[in-house]
Amino acid sequence: MPTYVYRCKSCNYEFEEFQSITAEPLIVCPKCAKSSLKRLLTPGGGLVFKGNGFYLTDYKKAGTSSNSSFSSGDSKSDGKAGESKAQKAKAN
Repeated sequence: MPTYVYRCKSCNYEFEEFQSITAEPLIVCPKCAKSSLKRLLTPGGGLVFKGNGFYLTDYKKAGTSSNSSFSSGDSKSDGKAGESKAQKAKAN
């Protein structure tokens, strides 16, 4: 359900209201009790990723392989999983 922003034309009170898409817009201002509310057009909040369930490989560009950081010929492992070649070279 989206959050709508309302502003009263009489007292300029502005607030957010969590409503269903099919709900009728509010009319009465909760502060001055006049019927002069206007629902404002606001940009959406966008897509927000929260939590640790997202991986770099989930949204890779087409044409790149998921093993691009591990090239052939570098099959030795020094026990440090997830390090790039640059990080390994810097550590040495």
